[in-house]
Amino acid sequence: MKTILVIEDDDQTRENLQTILEMEGFRAVTAANGRAGLAVVQRETPDLILCDVMMPELDGHEVLRSLRAASSTATIPFIFLTARGERKDQRTGMELGADDYLTKPATVDEVLAAVRSRLVRHVEKEQALREKVAFQPDFSTATPLESDLKLTPREAEVLLWVAQGKSNSEIGVILGMAEKTVKVHLGHIFEKLGTDNRNAAGMQALEILCRRGAAQNNHPETKPGGTSHPG
Repeated sequence: MKTILVIEDDDQTRENLQTILEMEGFRAVTAANGRAGLAVVQRETPDLILCDVMMPELDGHEVLRSLRAASSTATIPFIFLTARGERKDQRTGMELGADDYLTKPATVDEVLAAVRSRLVRHVEKEQALREKVAFQPDFSTATPLESDLKLTPREAEVLLWVAQGKSNSEIGVILGMAEKTVKVHLGHIFEKLGTDNRNAAGMQALEILCRRGAAQNNHPETKPGGTSHPG
């Protein structure tokens, strides 16, 4: 169950929003001003925040600044809900890092659509970030290609550079061999990998190198120190 924090100083609006969200299956928690809202964030770590702009104690802009300044709360989806609907006000909110801006009086459908949309986008962004972190091939050594793909040391070195997008002539210069020799090694690599092109061979190499990169990230103390990136 997703937790939604409603920060709103108008009692009736706050209670209405809480009821609407709970009827849709969300867990709704509330705060009557910005300072109280920040305290709730520390206790509850909400999945999304609906926040008014004009409030006592601390206004919505200051709330958002505080959230975005802390790494633990910087990515929480944040929606302004306010009577201040001028374009300049919306621009200010977006520049501070708001994800959406609803102008009062917003309908039930508008509020729920905004909440659901931002929750979905947040999940998508987190997934994309995880995939980006996972796709970190370790190009520091060709040894995994040699052992996993049963290549010779020289073949593994050639494939390591193929995986980094280098051409045959570039690989020849890097490894100090003739371009014709690179092609011979590639022929042997293709035969051993059961493929007939560079792209397929490179993808197989990247899969192995990404696994090694992930292992190094999970156990950074095992990563050799001072190893320069060959790419």
